[in-house]
Amino acid sequence: MSEPSLSNVNPSMSRVQMAKSEKVGSFFIYLFIALFALCCLLPVLMVFIVSFTEEKSITLYGYSFIPHEWSTAAYRMMFGKNSAVPRAYLVTTSATLIGTAIAALITYGAGYTLASTQCRYRNGLSLYFYFTMVFSAGLVPWYMVSKAIGAYDNMLALIIPSLMFSPFNMFLVRNFVKGIPEALNESARIDGAGEVCIAFQIYFPLCKPVLATITLFYAIGYWNNYFNAVMLINNRELYTLQMLLFQIQSEITAMSKLMQGAMRINPPKESFKMATSVVTMGPIILLYPFLQKYFVKGMVIGAVKG
Repeated sequence: MSEPSLSNVNPSMSRVQMAKSEKVGSFFIYLFIALFALCCLLPVLMVFIVSFTEEKSITLYGYSFIPHEWSTAAYRMMFGKNSAVPRAYLVTTSATLIGTAIAALITYGAGYTLASTQCRYRNGLSLYFYFTMVFSAGLVPWYMVSKAIGAYDNMLALIIPSLMFSPFNMFLVRNFVKGIPEALNESARIDGAGEVCIAFQIYFPLCKPVLATITLFYAIGYWNNYFNAVMLINNRELYTLQMLLFQIQSEITAMSKLMQGAMRINPPKESFKMATSVVTMGPIILLYPFLQKYFVKGMVIGAVKG
């Protein structure tokens, strides 16, 4: 007669050992994630602290988590009484909100159309859009077309040149829509639903993950876009936040060089750089948590399914 195995003799002990191993493994995983999150947080915290540090203290002691002297000079210069930064903030926010909404809507429409079996030339159109990802017409045609359509030295110049949807985002939407069962489309047509009804009442709510993903991409692109302002804007009242802050930073750098050795006034050069980072990255950091639960799902499904 064979002897009983150890697992048959005491199965509860084996389960306890497995539970302990899982707890130990989970502890190290959580520890690694916590340390990694701390490493990501420390530079952001450093930027925030240095933005409130006196410029003389930065010059003498360098960057520090505990400054020798605190100062709000950088933010006073940025948001002073006659500062143009609040207006630039409004211009950039308006362009970002309007441009992101329209670009996401156009991208969804194009992606849905190319995923629909009702579109006869969808493969040829997909190749056409893919071609634009590989080859570009260049800067001169882009500038001439922008001026020809009236997108010059006005709010349209900050919205329309970046409005044409990104082919990459369009393919994300197309692949996501293709992952939705075709039977849903067919049943809606049997019930008498039209193309617009199917696209925006049935498919649109199901595409929230990928729409959140491309919305975040477009919002970051519009928020950080200074190239349109450099090329198409002459009116200082229409400067975007990034364009204006870059100009102010250049003026501070030039001022500090002129004053070096002649005066003891120390413009907030380094602290202004950090304050600029805090001001420009704030809205995007606040936007991401609302889209986070959709972001990964939209990227994975939109990129894999096809």
